[in-house]
Amino acid sequence: MKKSERMNQMLRFINQKQHFTLLDLMQEFQISKRTALRDIASLEEIGAPIYAEYGRYGGYRLLQQMQLPPISFNTSELHALYFAMQALRSFTNLPFEISFRSIHEKFLSALSEDQRKDIEQIQHRVSFRHTEQIRDSEHLEFLLMAAVQNIVIQITYQNIRSSGSNPHNNPNPDKPKRSIRTIQPIALYAMKGYWYCQAYDLGKQAYRVFRCDRITSCEATDIEPIMHINELNLQDAHSLWKPSEDAIPFKCLINEAGMELFQQEPFPSMRLIHESENEPGQTILAGCYEPPELEFIVRYLASFGKSIKILEPDTLKESLRQHYRDLLDHV
Repeated sequence: MKKSERMNQMLRFINQKQHFTLLDLMQEFQISKRTALRDIASLEEIGAPIYAEYGRYGGYRLLQQMQLPPISFNTSELHALYFAMQALRSFTNLPFEISFRSIHEKFLSALSEDQRKDIEQIQHRVSFRHTEQIRDSEHLEFLLMAAVQNIVIQITYQNIRSSGSNPHNNPNPDKPKRSIRTIQPIALYAMKGYWYCQAYDLGKQAYRVFRCDRITSCEATDIEPIMHINELNLQDAHSLWKPSEDAIPFKCLINEAGMELFQQEPFPSMRLIHESENEPGQTILAGCYEPPELEFIVRYLASFGKSIKILEPDTLKESLRQHYRDLLDHV
């Protein structure tokens, strides 16, 4: 890192901390003690109001907040920012309804001519097609802010109908079934063209993941949030998932190609078991599914092709066979 760039970052660092030591600077900027002392002297020369405190708990203190210079980015940082913008480009929906075109124009207008030429070259050589959005999700901002502010909300959710649904229980099978759910959102994430909301379903008292495009309405409630859920984030929210008493366990043999596919789209209800006792030297995909999710799990396992083989239960094997028969009937 160039000294001028380090000075700029160091000004922001000490302006935020107010009180700091040489060790703080050495660890933050990966510099020696001698360099840290020289940098402090340089900061004082440009007018930073730094006061040295001596003694066992001494260090340096900033006497007052400073007006910082405008943020500047080096070439690598500009390229990284543009890569991030390109990743957003394929989403038709984003929280806060961000306009990619507006941000893109402002970004390019702030660049030098040489930097603009570099970006134009990058633009024609990189794309993020895996992020292309399949369906619109109109309530992303509301869901995100509910997660941030720990608000319990009520949503209208369009359920997936299983092929095994009883027509006598559904007099209009062509009309999607909707349900009212009371949830506490935890986090949002995008995967394979869809937005998902991780949440705790207060009615079912269980962790659930909702497809955001299937949320047709949502509104805030006065219900007190569950405190321990407030502390969760996107990474550890999976720990809330628990199967119901009706959940059906399954096991499949899976090869290396299948493991790669699973890692692209893992679910909290499934796991890989390596070197299992029953099948030494082989890997097992084990998990469970709820009875209404049969159609989903069949389509999911079918996407693995020959890379998996269902071991149990027999009902799942037969359902997968029927899925292939139905496909052949359409050939």
